[in-house]
Amino acid sequence: VGFNMMKVTIGNVTIKQWDLCGQPRFCSMWERYCQRFFFLFMYVVDAADPDNLSASKSEIHDLLSKTSLNGFPLLVLGNKIDKPGALSKEALTDYREVCCFMISCKNSTNIDQVIDWLVSI
Repeated sequence: VGFNMMKVTIGNVTIKQWDLCGQPRFCSMWERYCQRFFFLFMYVVDAADPDNLSASKSEIHDLLSKTSLNGFPLLVLGNKIDKPGALSKEALTDYREVCCFMISCKNSTNIDQVIDWLVSI
């Protein structure tokens, strides 16, 4: 629990990934990290937890409303699509034009597509 950093190297591309955690006590720090380290904001949503979707949308709207983050590309990953009742891609992206992949980290579903997209930008 807390901030974690991981590097992934594919061919001659190295991606440094920061996990900023979704707990409320960490959300206030997201903007500062985005300004210093990121060129892309990847937001992972639990697609199998529709009860928390409203809070999740509120957090991302809050972050993206910051003028200091204008122009940051947004990649939304709808995780846990392997679970029954998982939300659709449309349910996760109805508020802004974004790149969105529906994934299952548990089963590695569509993870290769996400990595290929990240390497291509």
